[in-house]
Amino acid sequence: MEPAKGSGDGYQNVIVMRHGDRIDNFEPLWVSTAARPWDPPLVQDGMVRAFRTGQRIRSQIGFQIHRVFVSPFLRCVQTASEVVAALSAVSVDPNAMSSKDVASIDQSRLKVAIELGLCEMLNTVAIRRELAPKDGIFGFNVSDLEAMFPDGMVDHNVDRIYKELPRWEETVEGCRDRYLNIVKALADKYPSENLLLVTHGEGVGTVFSTLLEDVTVYEVDYCAYVELRRQTSRKDGSLEAGDFEVITSHGQAGIRYYPSGITDHDPVISQTPV
Repeated sequence: MEPAKGSGDGYQNVIVMRHGDRIDNFEPLWVSTAARPWDPPLVQDGMVRAFRTGQRIRSQIGFQIHRVFVSPFLRCVQTASEVVAALSAVSVDPNAMSSKDVASIDQSRLKVAIELGLCEMLNTVAIRRELAPKDGIFGFNVSDLEAMFPDGMVDHNVDRIYKELPRWEETVEGCRDRYLNIVKALADKYPSENLLLVTHGEGVGTVFSTLLEDVTVYEVDYCAYVELRRQTSRKDGSLEAGDFEVITSHGQAGIRYYPSGITDHDPVISQTPV
């Protein structure tokens, strides 16, 4: 498949991916002593899953990722850091399990940026009220998050689509609209580049069910992703892009869904990411 970057006609590819295994789902007592109980990190298995998913994307997807945008939540940044290490490793070691096993990184392969619009759904559907910050301020230190990526890989010149986080208690409908808007806005901003967006399960499920149509997503596995593609062409010196389609041959890894309105039907369970 032809990569997006170039001067001629081709395709733009966008992967929308969920983060890896979060600690509070495996160690329930973690929240009782956590300084930021709304912002759990990954467990070690989550790190491994993220890295191996990055390896899978690199070896099987058929195009180069040029830019990675990531939610500011720690679990997403850690996931993106592992995926980036796998995507940009100078040599591919099939036995490598995490970024610690990568000897050398090619910093020129891709650029990374934090995007606030990819954040978790900020309401009690996603975050228990007793765990959310009392003042509604989630307090992300973007500089500290950026430091988790290899030197020279963060693009500090990126103008974020969302300048601030949504207000606490955003509606589910508003959040789903946000996920759809941010995917389109980032793709339109970089139409000649292939993107990887690391976000949350609701974001992946929303994009998948909206673009594929006639399906109801009921579960999104850790590191599951949906692959999108649209045709691009140059006309009068500018790049024009069509509508996105879901690449269902290998583009719904780890997403479980029913045909819309048929919940008693056997669910469709797609291949898991790792």
